[in-house]
Amino acid sequence: MKLTLFAESLSNIIWYVDASHHTGSLLTFGRGAATSSSTKHKIPSKSSCESEIIGLYDKIGDVLWTRQFLEAQGYKINTNIVYQDNMGILSLAKNGYVSSSKRTKHIKAKYYLVQDKYNSHEIDLKYCPTDTMWADVLTKPLQGLKFRQMRTVLMNCPLDYSDP
Repeated sequence: MKLTLFAESLSNIIWYVDASHHTGSLLTFGRGAATSSSTKHKIPSKSSCESEIIGLYDKIGDVLWTRQFLEAQGYKINTNIVYQDNMGILSLAKNGYVSSSKRTKHIKAKYYLVQDKYNSHEIDLKYCPTDTMWADVLTKPLQGLKFRQMRTVLMNCPLDYSDP
């Protein structure tokens, strides 16, 4: 299967990050994933909420490095968006402990590095519905139409693609 990339603009960086005891991420500039990864978490988490914040924390280095690399090449970065499909995590990542509750107070402060990068406008955090969370295929086994839809975005191939 061939990966086909199409960049609408190198000034608009778009990341999708999802977690479920694994962190799945993909970077795109238009169509196709310029990079994607799936890594197992190094520490256990007590909840899906904690798993998602660990996933964001684990990927923040790649998100910032990509921005800095493109800036060093002379590109003006207009947007550096990280999409997340969990509204609770977006609130925690943007507001830190202010949004913390009894169920999330155990999450270590180091995971709020994401909040610092959001407040300094180095990244923007936005909600993405689960149906269009393209990193989902990198965190869990999917089958049938859902798998083909995710593969279509990841590889920039037709929905009905089949190997000869």
